[in-house]
Amino acid sequence: MNIVFAGTPEFAVPALRALIASGHAPCAVYTQPDRPAGRGRKLTASPVKQLAAECGIPVWQPESLKGPEELERLRGLEPDLMVVVAYGLILPSPVLAVPLLGCINIHASLLPRWRGAAPIQRAVLAGDPETGVTLMRIERRLDAGPMLGKRGCPIEPNDTAATLHERLASLGAEMLIDMLPMLQGGDLPGEVQDESLVTYAEKIEKAEARINWQHAALDIERRVRAFNPWPVAETLLDGSVLRIWSAQAVGDAANAPPGSVVGAARSLDIACGQGILRIFELQPPGKRRMSAADFLNAHPLTGVKLGT
Repeated sequence: MNIVFAGTPEFAVPALRALIASGHAPCAVYTQPDRPAGRGRKLTASPVKQLAAECGIPVWQPESLKGPEELERLRGLEPDLMVVVAYGLILPSPVLAVPLLGCINIHASLLPRWRGAAPIQRAVLAGDPETGVTLMRIERRLDAGPMLGKRGCPIEPNDTAATLHERLASLGAEMLIDMLPMLQGGDLPGEVQDESLVTYAEKIEKAEARINWQHAALDIERRVRAFNPWPVAETLLDGSVLRIWSAQAVGDAANAPPGSVVGAARSLDIACGQGILRIFELQPPGKRRMSAADFLNAHPLTGVKLGT
């Protein structure tokens, strides 16, 4: 098939790599324009662009696909299929009509649960026992197209958004390659999504990372795991931001106000509205990530209260 691939972040790289390895190297790749990144804010190519360039695949980086020039460029590629993975731009209806076999998308949830921008993080925040990937046809409504296939995986107790991101990216790539022959033969009509089961995964806002110690320890633990690696759960210690990378809710009840340090030995135990949060890894302002034990060696916190 003559395939066009559209994707931008690391999540899309396994799918593109799998297409290339399977002999279905795209004739062109669409990705977001280079963006400033790092402390120097240097213009940096997306992970998808870097892989495509290494493999000699032409790359296009339009700011939008709405103009007639972009539509004619895509038509000139004469694609049979367009594969979209976390591209970051909405495909207008004229674009959706160009490929002979349509446009398909790998979405990081078991649709119709968690349509939208942050399905991995929202699944962890909600305490879902399972998540997965869905291959679907793209239509105008967000993540609402017919489902061509699903593959699930459990959310383990220690999973973070980062660990799930890697597993789901690989799972989506495997599913795509397995289903390409059926797509080519027109044997995947698709299953209509049940609208009564739809939930939306709103974009993560940085303000959500601030911990409210009045909440239950389990809810705070999920926040820590969901916001690793971004924006990272945080609290205040003596007016400075303390980032929390790894923690676990423990069942003990704390006879102390929420936010109070109730244990400061090999881990840092904080009283919550219900239960205790045991912190294993944290990051003081301007410092590297470190174990709670290392931090406590230099910062005795017995009797201290975190938060505002």
